[in-house]
Amino acid sequence: MAIAPSDIAKLAHLARIAVPESEVDQVTQRISDVLDLVDQLQAADTEGVQPMAHPLDATQRLRADQVTETNQRDEFQAIAPATEDGLYLVPRVIE
Repeated sequence: MAIAPSDIAKLAHLARIAVPESEVDQVTQRISDVLDLVDQLQAADTEGVQPMAHPLDATQRLRADQVTETNQRDEFQAIAPATEDGLYLVPRVIE
């Protein structure tokens, strides 16, 4: 896909990126290279290929689901401005 230097100026303006005039040709070439790579990837035949969640067939080690901290709710609620039945009370913001 061909991209023009005027397109780079327009994209730079929309993205709020300063691209100096001296670098417009270089940026144009780099973006064209990226778009060519995307075209190559789109040309690959993926018929019958199952999508993967991760490129490596790895499983994540899981830790045991155990409580490791003591219950300090009463201490935390003792310093709260307002609580009721174990819940924090906040000012109403929606009528």
